[in-house]
Amino acid sequence: MANAISPPKLFQKVVLKYPIHRAFDITIFFLLLSLLVYRLLYLSNHGFAWVLALLCESCFTFIWVVTVSCKWNPVEYKTYPERLSQKAQDLPPVDMFVTSADPVLEPSILTVNTVISLLAVDYPADKLACYVSDDGCSPIPYYSLVEASKFAKIWVPFCKKYNIQTRAPFRYFSSELILTSSCNSLEFQQEYNKMKDEYEELASKIKDAVEKSMEWDQIGGFAIFSNIERKNHPTIIKVIRENEAGLSDALPHLIYISREKRPKHPHRYKAGAMNVLTRVSGLITNAPFMLNVDCDMFVNNPQIFLQAMCLLLGSKNERESGFVQCPQYFYGGLKDDPFGNQFVVGHKVILSHVGWQYGSATEDVLTGLMIHARGWRSLLCTPDPRAFLGCAPRGGPILMTQQKRWATGFLEILISRRSPIIATLTAKLQFRQCLAYLSLLTWGLRSIPELCSAVLPAYCTITDSSFLPEVHEPAIYIYMALFLSYVIYTLIEYLETGLSIRAWWNNQRMARINAMNAWLFGFISVILKVLRISDTVFEVTQKDQSSSNDGDEGRFTFDASLIFVPGTTVLLLQLTALIMGFRGMQLSVNDGSGLGERLCSIMVVICFWPFLKGLFAKGKYGIPLSTIFKSAFLALCFVLLAKRA
Repeated sequence: MANAISPPKLFQKVVLKYPIHRAFDITIFFLLLSLLVYRLLYLSNHGFAWVLALLCESCFTFIWVVTVSCKWNPVEYKTYPERLSQKAQDLPPVDMFVTSADPVLEPSILTVNTVISLLAVDYPADKLACYVSDDGCSPIPYYSLVEASKFAKIWVPFCKKYNIQTRAPFRYFSSELILTSSCNSLEFQQEYNKMKDEYEELASKIKDAVEKSMEWDQIGGFAIFSNIERKNHPTIIKVIRENEAGLSDALPHLIYISREKRPKHPHRYKAGAMNVLTRVSGLITNAPFMLNVDCDMFVNNPQIFLQAMCLLLGSKNERESGFVQCPQYFYGGLKDDPFGNQFVVGHKVILSHVGWQYGSATEDVLTGLMIHARGWRSLLCTPDPRAFLGCAPRGGPILMTQQKRWATGFLEILISRRSPIIATLTAKLQFRQCLAYLSLLTWGLRSIPELCSAVLPAYCTITDSSFLPEVHEPAIYIYMALFLSYVIYTLIEYLETGLSIRAWWNNQRMARINAMNAWLFGFISVILKVLRISDTVFEVTQKDQSSSNDGDEGRFTFDASLIFVPGTTVLLLQLTALIMGFRGMQLSVNDGSGLGERLCSIMVVICFWPFLKGLFAKGKYGIPLSTIFKSAFLALCFVLLAKRA
């Protein structure tokens, strides 16, 4: 009997080897262990500062272990979409979910571009349905989608006719058009100009709807929005477009949903919205696969559905690919990533987010954790070009809000009964999966050692104590080797991804700023929730559709929020300590005592350089006087208490 021909492989798992990275991983780990041993051996000879340094360095060692575990065996998956027709006779349906919460913070034009890009993917249209959740229950998103569906009717054929890769109109028309040989024709130029005019008209209609008070009850189909209360209304479901003929080259289904809300009934934020979308789609299309994107995450690679299907359908066991996740990248990033929120290096080196679970502000992470705990696996899809692109915060207050929400949600998961530690002991979560989750879920906890280690140099200078070995002690070489190894290692990671040294530094300082401000407030929020003093609140991040690189866009901005008080206090403490340390400068030069602590204080000041500039700037670039006064009072209290200790 002839051997049966095996079906073609839809993807290939490629193991990535980074020998230099592994060498640095091991070196830094052993240097950290050596440092802890040194601390313990000389613990009896030192006081409070030494003990606090030991605790902080123990935390940093643990963080290093879980971080290294995530990237110790990196892999990537090469997909073969062209083989799908040989493997599967008929592609499975997919329900696409888009969530929005506030038409002011999340402009409808962004949601529209995300939806249009989804409607234009390279996948049979009769297999797709797009469900858009509007948690703000506003007529503007619905009106925008109605108008967008009309534009999509001519936009989708245009993209597929000329093989346009960027299928979010605002990105396509805002970038410089590179004409290929097939796009040099007069016919293309005419159609391009027509598409651009049609999109500008669409954007103008949406802008007018936002700026002008329209009589919605006088417009057919919009009367239901006339007397709606945002947090007290019935469910609204509107089928905007239906692929009645079931044609693969037509447009997919497009459905608008605003779920029911009542004042005394918890609506569970985004997780609740996703569960409603799932239930509605189950009654209408009931696809076996679903895609979830935020309202600002447009499709950047039109073949992403085919590539994801290679991973989902190409596994030997369905549990090997319970879900496929794509890294979250951003468009229009500022040069050198001044706010440290592009995550390019993190996605490059850390390769591996049933219903949506309640109980955390980061419901996607919690849901993924529950799927993994049941024994399912996940695969990371990293195509070129990138699958989806979104907009990143471009200012201090917005950035802090986002980071605080993440830190809050992560810590909520860590201390809950769904913790990865419990799932590893009682369910099917693997040990290294547990470590990977811990690298995220401990963000809020990290704020404490980060804050303590930043304050420690100032405390030692003020109290004339030390937490570092003196320059003539051999142990000083451990610190020097650790510092240099970490700097070289992280620099290599950034340079390998094509980023600049300035981008590396921006990410390093923003990591300190985020930890001591946003993550600290995330930690405090969870503590208040545990003590039943107040509950955590899901704060929507304001979306910015701008992609221009103005000269001031990279400058850090402030507002009167308390979230900037810790960073300002730390900065004032360092400046106070450095001024007080001038008295003993001659002694430091002679025997090296206290020199290390002052250098550390200078490093903290450099890390908080945006805050230092904010002390003297005005407007949104300056720290408000109320924040400065609060921070000065806290810094003064710290100095007085430290002097008494």
